[in-house]
Amino acid sequence: MSNPPGILGAFAQHEFLRGLSERNLMILASGARPLHANPGEYLAREGESARAFYLINAGQVSLGMHTPDGRVVIVQTVGPGEVIGWSWLVPPHRWQFDCRAEDEVQGVMFDAEWLREKCEQDHSLGYQFLKQMIIKIASRLEATREQLLKSRF
Repeated sequence: MSNPPGILGAFAQHEFLRGLSERNLMILASGARPLHANPGEYLAREGESARAFYLINAGQVSLGMHTPDGRVVIVQTVGPGEVIGWSWLVPPHRWQFDCRAEDEVQGVMFDAEWLREKCEQDHSLGYQFLKQMIIKIASRLEATREQLLKSRF
């Protein structure tokens, strides 16, 4: 059996959503929007307002940070099954990294203000969503740690 077409298919197949209840999935589905980014397009720019949360289904996105001398250092590249953005959760809601499509990227996006409001209104959704976010954040930090260790030795 094939996956459902369009946005619902992209939404239903994403790894991040597997731990959420059916009720919470229905709430999130109501705010899901398709994501398409061309190679070289930025999903986020370091320092700008974080207005979205992204679920990546296809393609690669590089996460880079600016050095004091103005260079951009790629910290990590993520792909299918990954998420982009937790800056929308943490005041002052500014992106901490540049997030750039390395090739054609497909996925799902959510408006950050809408998502914060839904999580605040429904604490069960907020708790389940944050549990999933913590897993991703911990994984991202471990990958960054490993990369830093490799570059130091």
